[in-house]
Amino acid sequence: MRRDEALLRRLNAGSREDRLAALRQAVADTNFPPADPRYINNHIHTSYSFSPYSPAAAVYFARLEGLCTAGLVDHDSISGAEEFLAAGKIAGLPVTIGIEARVSLEGTPLAGRRTNNPDQAGVSYMVLHALPHANIPMVADYFAPLRVYRNQRNQRMLRRINQLAGTRLDFERDVLPLSRYHEGGSVTERHLMQALARATQPGLSMLDEYDLIGRLKKDFIPKVYIDAAEECPRLSDYVRFCGRAGGILAYPYLGDVTQSVTGDKRAQAFEDAYLEELFEVLVDLGISAVTYMPTRNTQAQLDRLRALCQRHGMMQISGEDINSPRQSFVIKKMEDPQFQNLIDSTWQLIKHENGGSLT
Repeated sequence: MRRDEALLRRLNAGSREDRLAALRQAVADTNFPPADPRYINNHIHTSYSFSPYSPAAAVYFARLEGLCTAGLVDHDSISGAEEFLAAGKIAGLPVTIGIEARVSLEGTPLAGRRTNNPDQAGVSYMVLHALPHANIPMVADYFAPLRVYRNQRNQRMLRRINQLAGTRLDFERDVLPLSRYHEGGSVTERHLMQALARATQPGLSMLDEYDLIGRLKKDFIPKVYIDAAEECPRLSDYVRFCGRAGGILAYPYLGDVTQSVTGDKRAQAFEDAYLEELFEVLVDLGISAVTYMPTRNTQAQLDRLRALCQRHGMMQISGEDINSPRQSFVIKKMEDPQFQNLIDSTWQLIKHENGGSLT
């Protein structure tokens, strides 16, 4: 989807205060469409992990497309949450905040098996949704040392990239400035690919650069990837931490991929072969929610997943990750009445993180 790039630059520039000031002006100058009560997205990444959007920009463009709510889940970082919350108030858009992390499955029956992580078996993504706002500092403190470990691994991968691509990329000079690491943001494999893209094909437009990043992630990362270890807490430990933080911890179902919707995932088998066992492990650990992306799965996958959620009393949450300027914030499948429960659960998330109880 084509964005107003000049406006996007203003919404991305400067300090948080600068970006929110730009948002106020943009909101005043914009005749927004009516918010569609069917359009929700609880899985939006910002520039505090990897995205073309600052939190202020993400809220603006989500509202411009007609979303009635928006949800933040940056990788390993909660540092964009305050801006996201403030931006939601400015734009009149109810929002919810959370964080996406990777955890080790060591010590569970799934140890060593591939669940929802294309890069590494035995490590799973988990999403903490609906974080009560008072606990933002607690989550920030928890992830700060994990990002240090991640950067140590990032630097080792960058050395592999230089060897394979014949480049002379420097982590401090070429990678960190692409991130908001010094503001509490994370550095991801996509940042490494962005540095490589700029070194090998400088001067690309934003759209072309992000297309190249997607191709590099799919084809080049497998050649240089180093397994994550210290940066990934054990799942059982992370469940206990999330209980203290007060959010709603959800397992993100990926499902076997035959053709990637976003073009950055290879055809690959994930958790479908042992989905029933996975649910039993989640329930035993006290995890009571599953999040999924309806556009990315077949109807048969969705039917099976939703039936298991109902059997085990799991809350169902939805969102489709936004990390490229070509993506729409709108999930058109939310127009299908079968997904009304996902719209209802979004409002439950917002209620929960603002001090209400789940019903």
